[in-house]
Amino acid sequence: MNDSSDKVKGMVYLIGAGPGNPDLITVRGRECLQRADVIVYDYLVSESLLSLGDRARETIYVGKRSGRHTMSQEEINNLLIERAKRGLVVARLKGGDPFIFGRGGEEAAELSKAGIGFEVVPGVTSAIAVPAYAGIPLTHREYSSTVCFITGHEDPTKGESGINWDALAKSSGTLVFLMGIGNLERIARALITNGRPSNSPVAVIGSGTTPNQKTVAGTLSNISHKAKDADLTPPGVIVVGDVVNLRNHLNWFKSRPLFGKRIVVTRPRDQATEFIRALSELGAQCILLPTIAIVPPASWKELDKAIGDLSRYDWIVFTSVNGVNYFFQRLYGAQKDARYLNGTKIAAIGPKTATSLMAKGIRPDVIPHKFRAEETVEALKQYTLDGKRVLLPRPALVRDYIPKKLKTLGALVDEVEAYQTVRPDYSPGRLRALFKDGTIDMITFTSPSTVTNLLAILRGKPIYEEVQKAEVACIGPVTAQKATEAGLKVTIVPDEYTVDALAEAIVEFYKRH
Repeated sequence: MNDSSDKVKGMVYLIGAGPGNPDLITVRGRECLQRADVIVYDYLVSESLLSLGDRARETIYVGKRSGRHTMSQEEINNLLIERAKRGLVVARLKGGDPFIFGRGGEEAAELSKAGIGFEVVPGVTSAIAVPAYAGIPLTHREYSSTVCFITGHEDPTKGESGINWDALAKSSGTLVFLMGIGNLERIARALITNGRPSNSPVAVIGSGTTPNQKTVAGTLSNISHKAKDADLTPPGVIVVGDVVNLRNHLNWFKSRPLFGKRIVVTRPRDQATEFIRALSELGAQCILLPTIAIVPPASWKELDKAIGDLSRYDWIVFTSVNGVNYFFQRLYGAQKDARYLNGTKIAAIGPKTATSLMAKGIRPDVIPHKFRAEETVEALKQYTLDGKRVLLPRPALVRDYIPKKLKTLGALVDEVEAYQTVRPDYSPGRLRALFKDGTIDMITFTSPSTVTNLLAILRGKPIYEEVQKAEVACIGPVTAQKATEAGLKVTIVPDEYTVDALAEAIVEFYKRH
């Protein structure tokens, strides 16, 4: 049986975050992040992975770059041990795989010595993933049957080397150097000096698996000059071998229509997942900057009163998924369910809202062909609304077109606050991290409030000028009007006012330009 001191000790997960693309996190890695009280993360870890740790009370950056270390390795080891001894679950998030040039072995040894429980969660190493994203298979039965991974940090010209350069140079297999862009010229020279042909194919891949990925190909004799001319900077992977020549035929990643485009998504975090996935699969780098947060109303009094007297209403008009979710949350809380809507007609402003209703067991009577307030009212005109009582659960500060028009049709409209939309706060450090690469190609807006709030969040910040120069895609004309009034240049408004149509319109725009 463990003594009481064991019970207060926490747990450390040494998690491989993958090579840069957040989608390459493993299922187990995601699970461990979701359990974490504390996340300790490195420089090469995608910021979007931090959002998976919703319950984490603390996120600590311990990144290391050439000549710029926020913490020494000893300090990182002590941090992990100290937090675990408090009884906390710590996610140590490391780029690539923790046991391949990641110093994960050193951290595991220190945890073991301190009696701290730990688990190693392997990650997709950049040694494999980055060449794959550049269209380079590391092995191929016609070109190479062996592959060797080598640290690129070590200077080949130093007196004593832990690398057998003679064996590497004479090998016919593929050589993969990690973290070696700074030593590229010396690596190439060492291989040539030790017998590797100077015309051996080489590829250097920077920022691999991300939309910023850049590949430079050449030979050992000229690769250093080519990389400098291309302004290739760390992080990077160097591949030496005949398999490099296959990239001309297998370069699948860069052929995606939105490759290299940096697109800001302003939707609330819990509603942005599908949209980001659609854009990312097309090659875009998405920056998630929710400009509205969905929170409960200041008081449930109005909504609860309406739910308590549902039989009074002839119609309920839902104008958002959020309205559906909060309405049913209070309905269930009142010990009621969908049966209490029997005899009440239901209208949904669009397909997402309709899908949300159907998940609750309700098939809407009205879904307009175009998904905006004007078309919703037009669709309702086919019914006699004179004298009919209509319930409209929605946020307080929104456009009042629907209730005004329904009243002109004779309807008795009760607007009740079902939720609030508020503007989240962002620290200067958080904004710097999100926009560290500077250039923005496009900003997407899905409601007028996302426009107003984004400009309020960024006004006066260095990134504000980039925002004003970026292309703007709006989900519909009302949102587009707000963006235009704010001085932004709106270039995309899809014919159908859905996020799927918005993603398709963005692709079509970049195909034309």
